[in-house]
Amino acid sequence: MAAGDVALSENQLIESLLADAEKRLSAQAASQDVAVTGSKPASLVKIPKVLATTKSSSKKEEELSVRSVAPIQPKNKTEDAGSDWFNMPKTNATPELVRDLKLLRMRNVLNPKQFFKKDTRTQLVPTYCQSGTIIEGPTEFYNARINRKERKKTLAEEVLASSDAMAKFKTKYSDIQTRKMSGRKGSYKKMMAQRYKKR
Repeated sequence: MAAGDVALSENQLIESLLADAEKRLSAQAASQDVAVTGSKPASLVKIPKVLATTKSSSKKEEELSVRSVAPIQPKNKTEDAGSDWFNMPKTNATPELVRDLKLLRMRNVLNPKQFFKKDTRTQLVPTYCQSGTIIEGPTEFYNARINRKERKKTLAEEVLASSDAMAKFKTKYSDIQTRKMSGRKGSYKKMMAQRYKKR
């Protein structure tokens, strides 16, 4: 093959190979007619219809194309939860929502004395969920409402703003610090050993 054939496309390469083979077959058939007496003339020798097949195959190849395969989506996965759930849309997992869901999972840390049912779900973000703001009705009086200054946009902001939670965080932090700062023999070595075990 010549160096120019490398730049040809596959279709052109196949067509050139078939044309070369056709020439060799016709030359071979002509040489056999000369060598053998009484054989059929060269015009009657059957030459395979290679050229005709290449034309039809090239038409088919022009009609054919590479199909991009779309990923198969399960049929039962719908965009909403259905009419029984008032067509609740799928969850749009924003960073704020993920943070709030993590906070709900760790609610036993915020109030360790209260019992909460264990959360056994493997997914942090459920498939269908919504979050919103409660708007008080006109029948609720002032003692049932939260002041505007106390209202926050997310659960994390509410927890950080509440004085009870901050007091618990401070006491827990001080307990950890007193344990770390205890002057017992080997406490520093234990702490450093635990720190390097985690790595």
